[in-house]
Amino acid sequence: MILKSLRMLLVPAALFTVALPASARPALVNGAGATFPYPIYSKWFAEYAKTDDKVNFNYQSIGSGGGIRQVTAGTVDFGATDGPMSDDQLKQAPGELIHFPTVLGGVVAVYNVPGVTGTLNLSQKALAGIFIGRVTKWNDAAIASANSGVSLPPNDIIVVHRSDGSGTTFIWTDFLSKASPEWSKQVGKGTSVNWPVGLGGKGNEGVTGLVKQTPHSIGYVELGYAQHNKIPFAKIENAAGEYVDCSQESVTKAAAAAVATMPADFRVSITNPAGSGVYPIASFTWLLVYRQQKEAVKGAALVRFLRWMLRDGQRFAGPLGYAPLPPEVISLEETAIEKINVPS
Repeated sequence: MILKSLRMLLVPAALFTVALPASARPALVNGAGATFPYPIYSKWFAEYAKTDDKVNFNYQSIGSGGGIRQVTAGTVDFGATDGPMSDDQLKQAPGELIHFPTVLGGVVAVYNVPGVTGTLNLSQKALAGIFIGRVTKWNDAAIASANSGVSLPPNDIIVVHRSDGSGTTFIWTDFLSKASPEWSKQVGKGTSVNWPVGLGGKGNEGVTGLVKQTPHSIGYVELGYAQHNKIPFAKIENAAGEYVDCSQESVTKAAAAAVATMPADFRVSITNPAGSGVYPIASFTWLLVYRQQKEAVKGAALVRFLRWMLRDGQRFAGPLGYAPLPPEVISLEETAIEKINVPS
């Protein structure tokens, strides 16, 4: 009798479950790409959801190369990259893509050198030499000369780089190409390059993990990953010959020179600029959005998010290891948002 009563109570609940009509469900906007800005994008999408119940964002951190491929193929609603698309890549897209800078970030040289507790200084020459395979020992004069008083071991340097197509790699190799004619000639810059030496890790997460578990290794990751995982990272020599720590202030200084000459399409490199106190391995990171949107609901949701990102989202940059956009860039982007055509 008790079981029969329970069944009578449970059955109506199942019978009266009503699915929301499609028009009442939040739109799902899918994106994919760069791992460099993944920490702040995750924060933004969570915070934005509190202000707009008409949309949910789903972002896959698969690397800039994957983001460019997916947005070009139309399998996502927006892409994300740390290296601007080339002219050839833009021509392959089925429509006009707009690059929207989101924040500024720095790429740092993380290392795992047992017995070394202080912050290392790395010159541009030493860094290029390490990654091209010419500087192979931690106590090499190219490193030791900039680290007086530091006891550097004679062990082999184990280089760790990205194995996937990566905007972080583009920033890193763009800097090395400017810092070293040898690197520029032999390797060059790109989201993927033929690495002369080293082990590959997938994503900023993979490189971070490899460096943490591999004694005498060095790699490159976005600042936030180094800070979150408590891995030491070097001060890097800038164009003025100063050894500069990566910080919000030094990254912002790197962007200052670019603002005056920002191209209309926002595709700009700010690595290794002139100036005092400038961190030399910094970049904007971009969202890739089609000018002509296919779906009214998703297109309108993207426009609303972009405006929120520029007006309200920037305050989350600093605590996560990024630098907010300069006001001049925000103003230019707000004008560019008006170019997005959302069907009625």
